[in-house]
Amino acid sequence: MALQRRLLVGLGTASSLLLVYLLCLSLDSPLNVAPFRSLQVFVSRGNQSQGSRFVSGLFSASVKLQEETRRHGAQSTATTTANTQDKSTAPSTAKPTTTSTTVTTPSRRTEATTKGTTPGPKPGPEPGPKPGPEPGPSGPTEPPFIGDSYYSDDTPPLTDCPVSVQRLVSQTDFGPRFRPDIPVLQWKKHLNPDQYKRLSQYPGTHGWGGVSYELLEQTLALLNASQAGRLLDDWPERLQLLNASRCVRCAVVGNGGILKDSGRGAEIDQHHYVFRTNGAILKGFESDVGSRTTHYTFSTNTLRNSLRSYGGAGYSSPPQSEETRYVFLPDHDRDYLLLKAAATHSRVDRGPERDVDPAQFFGADVTKEKLKIYHPDFIRYLRNRFLRSSALKTKYKNIYRPSTGAVMLLAALHTCDQVDAYGFMTPDYMKYSDHYYDRTFHGVGFYINHDLRLEMSLWQQLHKAGLIRLYMH
Repeated sequence: MALQRRLLVGLGTASSLLLVYLLCLSLDSPLNVAPFRSLQVFVSRGNQSQGSRFVSGLFSASVKLQEETRRHGAQSTATTTANTQDKSTAPSTAKPTTTSTTVTTPSRRTEATTKGTTPGPKPGPEPGPKPGPEPGPSGPTEPPFIGDSYYSDDTPPLTDCPVSVQRLVSQTDFGPRFRPDIPVLQWKKHLNPDQYKRLSQYPGTHGWGGVSYELLEQTLALLNASQAGRLLDDWPERLQLLNASRCVRCAVVGNGGILKDSGRGAEIDQHHYVFRTNGAILKGFESDVGSRTTHYTFSTNTLRNSLRSYGGAGYSSPPQSEETRYVFLPDHDRDYLLLKAAATHSRVDRGPERDVDPAQFFGADVTKEKLKIYHPDFIRYLRNRFLRSSALKTKYKNIYRPSTGAVMLLAALHTCDQVDAYGFMTPDYMKYSDHYYDRTFHGVGFYINHDLRLEMSLWQQLHKAGLIRLYMH
């Protein structure tokens, strides 16, 4: 009996240790009844002694624990799944997020369009300045002198030409930049105290800074008919006389040496309108550059410089003809003073040109109907949207502007249906003299007030986009 009791105690101890070991294994993995069943088979093969009953009890308890754990796990999984589904399908009670929207002015060159510009002062009576893109949430991203806000004139197209620049530009990368509503020219209706306050903050050709309200009033009062605001003011009459097509074709002629021996004169003269600028010498060069001039673009300063610099080559005055219009590019008050004197057939009353007779430039029979002047908003728009030079980040920012030829070409682009450009800089410019009339070779000069390389790149892009046809050898 003693021996049997010892065996039972030993068997119970061994069984207990084995059970503890199996329970430890079960903690590291999902409960598995296989070890317990093996133990049950082992015990069932022996006698149902007290030790075997103890082991069988432990087995039953462990199986019951396992089953309860499984049921609990299944219920937990179902509850978790139900909660997840409830959260994904239940309506949200959170407050909606408010998103601020920046309103930008649509244009064809999605700025390209320029981003985040400083808005100008409040516009005057309608029609007034049409704002550019509003500043972003962090504040203005453009310096104030940029002034990407402009006067807006909604004028109908001159023609219904199906292949006009105005129709094609929206299909190009220039679409976001293009603003056909900005007036190309200024006249009486554009001047009022609110507009003067707005434009007086911009110096030079980009505004009315440095020009008195009195002088503007005296000068623009002479340009008091709506045709003063139209670059191609005689198109209806010209259409009848020339039996012209539905499309206005313009030749814009620069003075570049690429035109020497080009033989393009007759082709140029066949256009409805012919634009020229500065030292445009025609006599003796008709076969290369043509003989007609309908629009001559200049500033008082560039005109005087051309007379000094190119007099020896034969330049004595701007081209003069019955069809010629003279388009001032206003750099400062000198241009308003000269225009006023020309329109009133009087001498300039003050400034660097005091006592100068405008008849020597425009002829004795010039009338105010033949005199026009670019709107400063248009010049600033060309600088901001088409010729944004790195010079604007330097101390020379106030004297930088598009060249006179660039303003003339871009004005034609905003007015004519089809534009052919001759005598403008091309990538092989180093092969040609600066001007077609140079008697000896002179390389192109570069100055800080213009960015000629940027302009050359722009002409290439416009040509590639099909918006102009650029003459290239």
